[in-house]
Amino acid sequence: MNDSSFPLVDTHCHLTWESFDPDLDDVVRRMGEAGVAQAVVVATDPATARRARAICAGRPGLFAAAGVHPNDVPDDWEGAVAEIAGLLDEGGFVAVGETGLDDYRDHVPAERQRLSFDAHARLAVERDLPLIVHIRDRAGRWVAYDDVAEILERHAGLRGVIHCYTGDVAHAERYRAAGFHISFSGILTFPNGGNVREVAAVTPLDRTLVETDAPFLAPLPWRGERNEPSYVAATARRLAELKGVAEEEVRRVTTANARRLFRLPEEE
Repeated sequence: MNDSSFPLVDTHCHLTWESFDPDLDDVVRRMGEAGVAQAVVVATDPATARRARAICAGRPGLFAAAGVHPNDVPDDWEGAVAEIAGLLDEGGFVAVGETGLDDYRDHVPAERQRLSFDAHARLAVERDLPLIVHIRDRAGRWVAYDDVAEILERHAGLRGVIHCYTGDVAHAERYRAAGFHISFSGILTFPNGGNVREVAAVTPLDRTLVETDAPFLAPLPWRGERNEPSYVAATARRLAELKGVAEEEVRRVTTANARRLFRLPEEE
C-alpha cells in the first residue's frame, strides 16, 4: 500500500487493450494497492467505447469515455461520430474521447481528422462532458498544436484535458486559456523528457492532471514494460519533485482536479 494517505486518479488509460485481458482484475487490485482510487478508461473507436463501458460496469473506481482517436477515423467519419453520440446518449460515460489531431502518423487525411475532432468538440458541449484531446506532430512542427487550439477556441463552454502533453509552454498556456487542463504521463520520468518537465514545472497545479496512457509509456523504473494504472504514482512523485512541493499536495490537488473535471464521486 502506498504510504500517502490521499488517493490518485489515473485520468487516461486503455484497459481495453488486449494485453490486459489475462489479468485485468489483478491490474485493478494493484491500482488500489498503490493508492490509485479511480481511473478513466478511454476509447479509440465505437467498439472500444462499448468495451470500456463493459469493463467499468461492476468495477468500482473505473469510468469510461467514448470517442474516435484521430488515427482511427474511418472514411465514414460522420457515421462513427454518430455512433459515439448514440453511445453517449445511452449513458455510462464521463467524457468524450479520445479525439484530436495526429500529424505524426498521417495515414488519416488531416481534413478528415479535423472534421471528426470538431464534431467531437460539439458533442462535448452539447452533452456537457469534458473532451479528452490527443495531439502529436512531427519533430520541429507545430501545425497540429496550432490547429487543435483553433478548434478548441471555436466552442464556447468547452472544457477538458490535453492528455499526455508533449508540446511547449506557449501552447500549454493557450490550451489553459481555452479552459483545458494539461495532463502529464510517465514521460516526465524519461531522460529525454526535458521539454515535458519544463512545461510541468510552470503549469499551475490547479490545472494539472496525471495519467499513465497504459499500456503505453510506463514510467521509470518500468520503462519498456506494460504500463498500468498503479504506476501513475511514480509520475505524481516526479511531478512533486519538479514543483518543489510534497507528493501529498500533488495527490490532493490533481485528484480534486480530476474529480471536478470528470464529475467523479468523492468516495467509492
